[in-house]
Amino acid sequence: MQSRILSRRDLEFVLYELIEVGTLTSRPRYADHSRETFDAALATCERMATELFEPHYQKSDRNEPHFDGEQVHIIPEVKQALDAFCQAGLMAAGQDYDLGGMQLPAVVNAACFAWFKGANVATAGYPFLTIGNANLLLAHGSKQQIDSYVRPMMEGRFFGTMCLSEPQAGSSLADIKTRAEPQADGNYRLFGNKMWISAGEHELSENIVHLVLAKIPGAPPGVKGISLFIVPKKLVNADGSLGERNDVALAGLNHKMGYRGTVNTLLNFGEGKFRPGGSAGAVGYLVGEPNRGLACMFHMMNEARIGVGMGAVLLGYTGYLHALDYARSRPQGRHPAAKDPASPQVPIIEHADVRRMLLAQKSYVEGGLALCLYCARLVDEQKTGESESARREAGLLLDILTPIAKSWPSRWCLEANSLAIQVHGGYGYTRDYKVEQFYRDNRLNPIHEGTHGIQAMDLLGRKVGMERGRAFELLLAKIGEATGAAMASESQLLQQCAKALDAAVQDAAATTRQLLSVRDANLMLANASVYLEMLGHVVIAWVWLRQAELAQRALAKAQGDDKAFYQGKLQACQYFFRYELPRTAAQNELLRKLDPTCIEMRDEWF
Repeated sequence: MQSRILSRRDLEFVLYELIEVGTLTSRPRYADHSRETFDAALATCERMATELFEPHYQKSDRNEPHFDGEQVHIIPEVKQALDAFCQAGLMAAGQDYDLGGMQLPAVVNAACFAWFKGANVATAGYPFLTIGNANLLLAHGSKQQIDSYVRPMMEGRFFGTMCLSEPQAGSSLADIKTRAEPQADGNYRLFGNKMWISAGEHELSENIVHLVLAKIPGAPPGVKGISLFIVPKKLVNADGSLGERNDVALAGLNHKMGYRGTVNTLLNFGEGKFRPGGSAGAVGYLVGEPNRGLACMFHMMNEARIGVGMGAVLLGYTGYLHALDYARSRPQGRHPAAKDPASPQVPIIEHADVRRMLLAQKSYVEGGLALCLYCARLVDEQKTGESESARREAGLLLDILTPIAKSWPSRWCLEANSLAIQVHGGYGYTRDYKVEQFYRDNRLNPIHEGTHGIQAMDLLGRKVGMERGRAFELLLAKIGEATGAAMASESQLLQQCAKALDAAVQDAAATTRQLLSVRDANLMLANASVYLEMLGHVVIAWVWLRQAELAQRALAKAQGDDKAFYQGKLQACQYFFRYELPRTAAQNELLRKLDPTCIEMRDEWF
């Protein structure tokens, strides 16, 4: 039976045909690997996700974590699943051998983790945050910090968090108030509050490693005065054993519409409930240099942004597969030409509008999956590319694609979930079917790790103009390679798509040049979200054209299920180019007019 979490066939197509991960095994870091080891890892993750993560997906939503005043209680299935995940060595799968890792390529590691996100995004949130925390410390922490905190996290004994937002500041990190007081021993004592901290308090691990943004007294104002600190729930002794409880207290739980199985907290640092050594304040250890904390934290934030995009894809993907299964098995109505009411009903997949909704979902989720895995492939290229220029180009492409990879799936794979509910009809709104929970869970992703507006301002305000537009030029060159290959094809569909994409790219380039020439930053960024959506659609069209070109070539020798698979790819590409890409023309027209409607609106007019 085909999985309803994720299509293994599509995953293999993206990995082995589209982004050619097999070529990575020629590099020294991945020389011990082969397609066989990659497939084995993927199969293990599919099995564990299916057997241990998926079964409690709805239960953890209906029995969300609760606090009794002393301890946070979480259903036992969560710990059972996470213990198995850690025991399988998956927390360290992408790490060096000397950290207990498997040295899997980042793209294969992302594909493996996709199974867990699709099966149970809430339970997967705990290792997701822990792995990101560890990667940050590997990049910016000291050897002692790596030994004391990263190694236990890779073993699954410690879990990690990221503590950025505060009740009064939200995404405006320049306005955080948590302070870090220097101590005679060279460490710090932290005082303040952090809000919306996922995995901030639980009994799932021996310890919790909080990465906390705070300001040292006398630091420059704004983001230039932010430092980063390790603040463990329990102090760690020099021999690695656990000491007394740090002064980090749970102030309360937040109850969100989705991700209910991931405990979400308000934490108080230094309120005096726990006072190690009799001194007030939460003991913290500086990571990197003072006042450079935000630069360090961006290592985790950028990784998390792509991860959020992947999570959005997987929620949309599993919703699509559930809707597809339902549409094939649910009889209702007859074809419009069937006049006899006594004739048998047909499965609803026979109705054109249901096929439209399924095709839209397919185009969103398969396009999003390919984009996110391509970004993970760029991480491998950035780290292990065969030349400095290749590594640098990969970094620039990753920079410009990150806000798109985060926000485009969060918008359009959420729409896929909405369509999945619609396919189910009235049943889709009930808890008897998972699609309503998929939608609720996915609705959080447009806000996670920065809203659409924040990503849009990053894209238009920073990324497309960085290094005099070098990243943008690289992206357009990559798209040009795909349109050139498609134009050389004998396929009329590919030629038509290539012409449409080429026109959309020229339109986007003209819009970008005009916007970057506007000196009024408020006016330039007023419609940044429209720009993000426009460029996102252009990027996904590129991804679909590349998939279609491969599918067209493979069709000549394909048979049976493979033939149907490749025909489905071509049809989804055709759908995206005919139904979705045309949106960008109107968006570009609006953007080039520098429409001031939104920015001119006044508070009192609402």
